[in-house]
This record gives sequence, C-alpha cells and structure tokens, in this order.
Amino acid sequence: MEYFVQQLINGLTLGAIYGLIAIGYTMVYGIIGMINFAHGEIYMIGAFVSIIGFLVMGLAGITWVPLALLIVLVCTMVVTALYGWTVERLAYRPLRGSFRLAPLISAIGMSIFLQNYVQLTQGARVKPLQPIVTGVLPLFTSPGGFTVQISYLQIFIILLTVVLMAVFTYMIAATPLGRSQRACQQDLGMAALVGVDVDRTISLTFVTGAALAAVAGFMVTLYYGVIDFYIGFLAGIKAFTAAVLGGIGSLPGAMLGGLLIGLIEAFFSGYFSVEYKDVAVFIMLVLVLIFLPTGLLGRPEVEKV
Repeated sequence: MEYFVQQLINGLTLGAIYGLIAIGYTMVYGIIGMINFAHGEIYMIGAFVSIIGFLVMGLAGITWVPLALLIVLVCTMVVTALYGWTVERLAYRPLRGSFRLAPLISAIGMSIFLQNYVQLTQGARVKPLQPIVTGVLPLFTSPGGFTVQISYLQIFIILLTVVLMAVFTYMIAATPLGRSQRACQQDLGMAALVGVDVDRTISLTFVTGAALAAVAGFMVTLYYGVIDFYIGFLAGIKAFTAAVLGGIGSLPGAMLGGLLIGLIEAFFSGYFSVEYKDVAVFIMLVLVLIFLPTGLLGRPEVEKV
C-alpha cells in the first residue's frame, strides 16, 4: 500500500507536466482543427531557456530560491511564447486557406528546424542543472520501514499546475479572449462576421499554449536536472497522446489524459518494467479509442450543413 501511494505521487507529478503540454495541442486543434506538431519542440525550448535563466541568476548573484524561480519562470514563459507566436506566423497563417495537409507538413518541418536550431546553438550534449529545490516531506512509514514521502519540488509542481489551471479556466470562461476563442472554436467564419479578430485570437492561442509548454519545460528542468535537444520529440508524442486520450479539443480532457499517462508510466515502471512503460501508454490509448473513439471527455463532431 505504501509503495502504491508513493507511485501515485510520482505519477501525479509527471502527469501534471504532460497535461500542461497537452493543453497546447488541444487548444490549437479546438480552434483551427489542426495539430501543432512543433509544440513538443516549443516545450524543449522552454526547458533550455529555463536552464539558461538559472545560469544567469547564478552569475547575477541572485541566490534566494523563490525569487530566482519566479524570475526564471516568467522569463521562460515570455521567451517561449514568442517562439509559439513565430511558429503560428511562419508555419500556419500563410497556409490557413490551403489544403489541410499543408499546415501539417509545415509544422513537421518547423519541428525538425527547431530541433536542429537548438542543437547548433546549444550543442548536442546533455545540459545538467544542479538541484534548485531540495528537501522532502515524510508522510508516513510502513511497518516494514518503507517511508512514503513527497519532495518539496513535487509539491511545487503540483501546486503550480493547479494555480495555472485555475487561472486558465477563468481566462477561457470570463475574459474577452476566452469568449473569442470559444467563438472561433464554434465557427471561424461566423466569428469573423460578428467582429472577432480571428488572426489575433489564433495567434494568442498559440502564445498561451507555448507559455504553458514553457512551464512544463521549466518543471522538467527542475525535476530531472538534465535536458537535451531531443526531449521535445517523445514528450510531444506523449502529450499528443494525452490530448487524444482525454478527447482532442477538450481542455479538461487534456489534463485528465496527461494525469492518466503519468500514472500509467509510474505504476508500470514501479510494478513491471520501466523499459515497456511507453508500450503500456500506447496500448491504453488504443483500448480507449476502440471503445471511446472521441476520447474520455471528447464530443463527436457535428457536421455543419
């Protein structure tokens, strides 16, 4: 039982990271009906920007951890959001009126470009980071001597995810941008006719998704302490899987899918074999799509005539 609780904590932490990346996929798909396959590389860039930020904080002599975390987090979100805006302007906007396969090919090309861009500018070697947030909080100890604990970093990751989801939910439900996004999700043409700036709304959607991916990259840098230019590929595939699992186009579904994938990985690694944890994730995806083709919280598309 104690080991189960420990793996549950680990799975929720990992799932929070996947969920933040998955939201970017599902937001873009919900509005323009296309998958941004460069989103994983945006997350990877966020990780690199954060590690550079911590290096700059050290050189500047800022050693108070809360202040350093706040500054690096904000800077990472801003810089990575600019990359998200650039991807939309270069890879999507010029091809929005083209056949549906064109933006997909463009996004894959942008993904390859960003991978090689980071490799050339930062080098191919892994980039390590010394632990920034240390310490653990023991929860309880089993009669056999196994102690269930949660690290302060895990608490920070989970709380930050909860806060971001609350802010994001409010933004979608009660702000002009959220109303514009919901209008574009319903019908781009009609939204434009009633005065919604469609180009601006889509650009801000890419920016918002990139900012959330930047937070995920920031978390991964702190959690694992090592990154490389290739981390965006597998994380992007898993986050896309999370979006499909929860129901592509559904924001709560994206977070639910991310949490489920994190839990599957944690439990499969703990009770079976860590080498096959990715296989378990994709088997679960196949099973869900067989019985629930729209995902766990997805809604079937209604063909407009």
